[in-house]
Amino acid sequence: MQDNPAWRVIDPHASDEIDLVALLGGLWEQRAVIAILTALVFSITAGYAFLARPYYESRVGLLPPNVSDIAEYNLGRAESGLKSLDVQDVYSIFLRSLNSESLRRAFFDQFYIPSQKSGAEIPKDLLWEKFSKVLTVVPKKGRPDYWEVRVGGTDSVVAAAWVDAFVSMAAARAEESMRQNISGEVSARVQAIEQQIEVLRTTVKQRREDRIAVLKEALEVADSVGLDTPQGTMWQTFSTNGPSSAFDGSPLYLRGAKAIRAELEVLTQRRSDDPFIPELRSLQERLQFLKAMDAVPQKTAVFAQDGPTQIPDRPIKPKKTLILALGMVLGVMLGVFVALVRGFWRRASSRGAEKGK
Repeated sequence: MQDNPAWRVIDPHASDEIDLVALLGGLWEQRAVIAILTALVFSITAGYAFLARPYYESRVGLLPPNVSDIAEYNLGRAESGLKSLDVQDVYSIFLRSLNSESLRRAFFDQFYIPSQKSGAEIPKDLLWEKFSKVLTVVPKKGRPDYWEVRVGGTDSVVAAAWVDAFVSMAAARAEESMRQNISGEVSARVQAIEQQIEVLRTTVKQRREDRIAVLKEALEVADSVGLDTPQGTMWQTFSTNGPSSAFDGSPLYLRGAKAIRAELEVLTQRRSDDPFIPELRSLQERLQFLKAMDAVPQKTAVFAQDGPTQIPDRPIKPKKTLILALGMVLGVMLGVFVALVRGFWRRASSRGAEKGK
C-alpha cells in the first residue's frame, strides 16, 4: 500500500525545533556582527562611564539644639514675667529660616551665580531651575525633627563648603530673628511697666491735689469759726470709737486750723509722691531688670549639627558598574536584533530568487 501523505503523522514540535535550530544557527553565523555591535555599544557606555565628570553630593544632618544651647536666651525671662523658651521654640525659628525662599535667593545670588563661568549668557530663570536641583533641604523619613541639607556638584570640596555656608546663613538669620523677638518682648514689657508707673504717679498726684482742695476748704471753715486748735471734748467725741476725724467722716475743720495748715504746707511742698506709692519700688526693680537683660547672647545655638560636614570621596554618578552592565546588555540585544533582521532579509531574498527561477 502506497503511503498517503494525508495520513502522515505530523509532529507539531518538529517545525519548532527545526526553526529554533535554524534560528540559533543563523545567529551563530552572524556572531561577528553581534560581537561587533556589543563591543561598540559597550565601548560607548564605558567611555561615558569613565569620561563623564563625576557628580558628588555633600550633606549634613540638623537636629534641635540642646537645652544648654538656649540657656542664655532664658536668662531673666522668668524673673521679668516672660515665658521661657524651649528647644522647639528656637528650632522652629531656625527651620523657618532654613526653608525660606529669601534665604535660597540670597544664596543663589551670592554663591551659585558667580560660580557659573559659562561664556554664554544663561537666563536667570533657567539657572534658578538648575539650582533648585543642586541644593535641597529635606526632612528625614520617620524623623520630623531631623533635616538634611544636600548640595551636589562636580567639585566635592565646593559642595561641602556650600553646605556649611548655607547652614551658617540660615543660623545667622534665625539668631537675628531671635534677637528681634526678644528685644520686641522686652521692649513691650518695658513700655507696659513704664505706663503702669506713670498711671500710678498720675493717680497719686491727683489724690494729693484732691486732699489739698479738701484741706483748704476745711481751713476756711476752721478760720471762719475761730477754731485754731481742736476742742478736747469735740475731738474726743469724734475719735473715741475709731480713727481721727480725717478718716471717720467727721467734719475735717474740727481738727483745727493749725493742724490743717501744717498738713497743707507739707502736701504743697512735697516734691515727689514716689515714697507714697507702695507698688512703685517693685515695678521699678522689674523695669531696671528688663533694661539690663542682654538681647544679644553670645553662647547660644539655634540647631545642633549631626556630625561635621564630610567631603565626599565617591561620586553618586555616573554609576560605572550599572552603566557598564547596561551597556553590555543593550549591546547584546542590539546585536541579536540586527542579526535576526539580516537573517530574515536573507531568507526573504533567497525565496524571491527561487520563485524567479
